[in-house]
Amino acid sequence: MMDASLPIDDVLDEITRAYTGAARVTIAAPPGAGKTTRVPLHLLREGLLGGGRLIVLEPRRIAARGAAARMAKMCGEPLGRTIGLSTRLERRVSADTRIEVVTDGLYVRRLLADPGLDEVACVIFDEVHERSLNIDLGLALTLDAQTALRPDLRVVLMSATLETGKVVEQIGGVCVTSEGRAHPVETRYVGRGAERLPRHMARIIGRAVARHDGSILAFLPGSGEIRQTQDLLADAGLPELVDVMPLFGALSPAEQDLAIRPADAGRRKIVLATDIAESALTIEGVSTVIDCGLVRVPIAGPGMRSGRLATERASRASVDQRRGRAGRTGPGVCYRLWDEAETRGLRRDVQPEILRADLSSLVLDLAEWGETEPGRLTWLDPPPQGRLEAARAELLALGALGEDGRQTELGRKLAKLPLPPVLGVLVAGASNAGDRALGAEIAALLSERGLGGKSADLATRLERFRRDTGLRARAMRRQADRWGGGSQPPDDAGAYLARAWPDAIARRQPNGAFLTVAGQAVTLADDAVSPGTDWIVVAEAMGSGPALRAVLMAPVLESDVFAVHRPETLEKATFNPRTATFSARRVKAIGAIILSEQPLPKPSGAAARAALISAIQSEGWATIRADLAIAASLARFEFAAKQGAAMPDWTAQTLAETAGEWLIAADTDRVPSPGEVTRALLARLDWPARQALQEAAPEHLTLPSGRKALVDYLDAKAPLVTGRVQEFFGPGPHPALGPRAVPVTLALTSPAGRPAALTSDLEGFWRGGYADMAKDMRARYPKHDWPDAPNAARPHAGHTKSRLAKGSPAKRP
Repeated sequence: MMDASLPIDDVLDEITRAYTGAARVTIAAPPGAGKTTRVPLHLLREGLLGGGRLIVLEPRRIAARGAAARMAKMCGEPLGRTIGLSTRLERRVSADTRIEVVTDGLYVRRLLADPGLDEVACVIFDEVHERSLNIDLGLALTLDAQTALRPDLRVVLMSATLETGKVVEQIGGVCVTSEGRAHPVETRYVGRGAERLPRHMARIIGRAVARHDGSILAFLPGSGEIRQTQDLLADAGLPELVDVMPLFGALSPAEQDLAIRPADAGRRKIVLATDIAESALTIEGVSTVIDCGLVRVPIAGPGMRSGRLATERASRASVDQRRGRAGRTGPGVCYRLWDEAETRGLRRDVQPEILRADLSSLVLDLAEWGETEPGRLTWLDPPPQGRLEAARAELLALGALGEDGRQTELGRKLAKLPLPPVLGVLVAGASNAGDRALGAEIAALLSERGLGGKSADLATRLERFRRDTGLRARAMRRQADRWGGGSQPPDDAGAYLARAWPDAIARRQPNGAFLTVAGQAVTLADDAVSPGTDWIVVAEAMGSGPALRAVLMAPVLESDVFAVHRPETLEKATFNPRTATFSARRVKAIGAIILSEQPLPKPSGAAARAALISAIQSEGWATIRADLAIAASLARFEFAAKQGAAMPDWTAQTLAETAGEWLIAADTDRVPSPGEVTRALLARLDWPARQALQEAAPEHLTLPSGRKALVDYLDAKAPLVTGRVQEFFGPGPHPALGPRAVPVTLALTSPAGRPAALTSDLEGFWRGGYADMAKDMRARYPKHDWPDAPNAARPHAGHTKSRLAKGSPAKRP
């Protein structure tokens, strides 16, 4: 059975030619073009798979289930025969399965177990533009396997918004484009409103219901906002024939299907959805879209072992996709809950998860693949080096990697679990069967959002999870039983989390917030813990910076904290840049958490040095009044580089971050002067670099008078040299620097050192502006020499301080 014609049908013959002629094919088609279901079935029916199977990767479980169900229906068969489905919670395949729809994380695990992809003819990466970490990793590993093991394997990428030119440039192959058939959509900007988002959304939905026919799709960042909006709409008295339905990943399959399927005859739907409905799902009957313009994304956070969630503005590609949902079957309208001018400031594309997420699972998977140098693989966007190094450090701290970058015994155990390493260690790192069972339950809760309700208390969530009779909860309990070995878990989740995640332990501060051992401040809802609870372990948080809020935690006894951490007695000092003085105290602490403290009369050299470096790193070079000296040195390096000299790529920030390595080598409480900072920075250069610097950008310029004047490289136009007018008398050419003879700017001063003239053409100045200046100067300084022919006069040596020597910039006349 085949549905009515879809836009992708127009290019199926072109896809056939591309598939038979190239090992890598990219297909660009807008949402609703039919690529997800039509392309796999076309490859099967045309005999292009030979005797092999086709794997279709979907980044979301709901999209995988929907795509598999639609294709099975088109084949006139039940799911599990020709069309199969494999997710973490559901597997429906058989010996007859030819097309298997798989979630991206499950595919990575399968590929690591079977790098040759035996019996697989083709792998389709659907919705590549979503750029999940597993999509990027799975693609890199698949391309590597194709190159090394399976040159006959076909790899197809399908996307609604991806920049296909970049993709083809990165991975090679050919591209096929389907233009789609979008209907016009009117865009109306209604602003952000003064009220909170759920109330603002409910008000605009009410307006849309009254003004437009058809169903409504409203985008909100998360399940919390969806539930609040749903409650507000229930109190708003909507028309009787309008149904309000939520749609987000934590819902059961039955609840998701209810939101996706067409409205009953004579009824309308309002679907409140996260970005899950952006591109991979088709919701029939929608003619109005209401978009909040926000998205919730996971971000690696300091001291947050399981990471955190942050709400961000959606990309322009995302909001355009959302808008297009209103024009699938006819003209539509899109309400945007922001001002039109803000659209121009949106990021163009979705930020790939690989650029912002914790990469510990990626590094561990690469180690299992046998690749310790990620740069050797083909990536759509290579993983950032800094995040890779942080991930390696995390895995080393967990004991999952050895110093050689290869998996340890614990790492191999973690690799077998379909969990991020930081969650997997709750299971694989447990010392006994009970802790392993408890760790498996906690890992299940943290990996599958929405289980056990919304309480911030982990014990409450665990209790509700254990009693939940829903399909998803039962499936996750079976997973947890397999991970944990089916043992009886103990009740003290706080004590176990403290042992598993010691740097996520937090103590209540005087202001009511909590501070983790790693130094991250977090807040809790007022009723999350009893007033007497001083210690918790933060399992999950939302927000950023000072607004970070713990959404899942477990209270822990102080005795359990001290069983994990032995308090240290340390000397700590702080530096006051206003007075250039230090203060010191002796503290008893666990990481960043101070248990007690007492003042000291004077810091030791080591403590003072640490305080000074910390001040420089946090506040910059102005802390020690060396910002001008650093800027001058960097400007000199830049000038030398433009002359062809090989100079280091330093910035003021990177120099501050490494100040402890080069500026203050010994323990001391003395603050270095700007001159000492400059000399220390120059000493950091090796001998060839110092020689090259002196030749291309000399520190001093010998004036006609014979005096060596300091060269100021701070001006971007040309170096500046300051001197009395008399020091430049004579017939010589205009001074220049470096192998390319770059003319300097001369700041000519009066005998009193005051600015008198600025010139980049000394010979022209003698012929022109000098006469007027000399007339004025003869009256003010009659005892000094003001010849009528300065280019024929003898230069006079004089003493003139440059702006760098004075420590502050001189004003140019």
